[in-house]
Amino acid sequence: MNRFYMESSLTVGEHVQLSETVFHHWVRVLRAKVGDQATLFNGLEFNGLGGEYLVELTQIEKKSATVQVLSFDPINRDLPIKVTLGQVMSKGDRMDYVIQKSTELGVSEIQLLTSERCEMRLKYDRDQKKIEHWQSVAIAACEQCGLNLVPKILPPLSVNEWIDSVDTEVKLIMTLADQPFQFSDEKPKSIALLVGPEGGLSQSEIDFALAKQFQAWTIGKRVLRTETAPIAALGVINQYFV
Repeated sequence: MNRFYMESSLTVGEHVQLSETVFHHWVRVLRAKVGDQATLFNGLEFNGLGGEYLVELTQIEKKSATVQVLSFDPINRDLPIKVTLGQVMSKGDRMDYVIQKSTELGVSEIQLLTSERCEMRLKYDRDQKKIEHWQSVAIAACEQCGLNLVPKILPPLSVNEWIDSVDTEVKLIMTLADQPFQFSDEKPKSIALLVGPEGGLSQSEIDFALAKQFQAWTIGKRVLRTETAPIAALGVINQYFV
């Protein structure tokens, strides 16, 4: 069944007009007809509890369509722990990849970061469009994978600003280490994961993180690319805690 995120309040029994985005995708592109059913979710802004709604198309006009909300399912498929990814931004489609795959693997939120070796800066008002684009990537990933709580893409901070503000039970920095962090059998409630840019974090940034109780985490003996490291890390976290 088709799934769509819709930024709207949804209540069982009510008739709701589809958003322009959902109307275009479901009715125009997928050629939906009156009587067709789909799943809607609104867990980013309107419903912090998540869940999903079964809806049925009841009316189609030239530029709009209406659905009736048939039922609500409180199911959530997110991780049993909160994982915040602090990701130093990179150029090209690498950030799209990180956000898409991290969302599929259950990240709770993604904090965009700048660092000494960061390839890009978001300094101007127009750069808000880039953040909105990345948020739409996360939404599309949720539509595909079945998540009902959309991770928030947070405006950029410097690495040191974020490190100084993190308050999670476990704090991890992806870096090579002689004695890397190992998970215990006890499940933490929250994890912060710091991933540097293509050129890596500077030694001063690493030292600052370690001084703030971040623990060095190395997966294997190879140096992972900036877009590979968070995916590998989240895969391990899923293996331990799902």
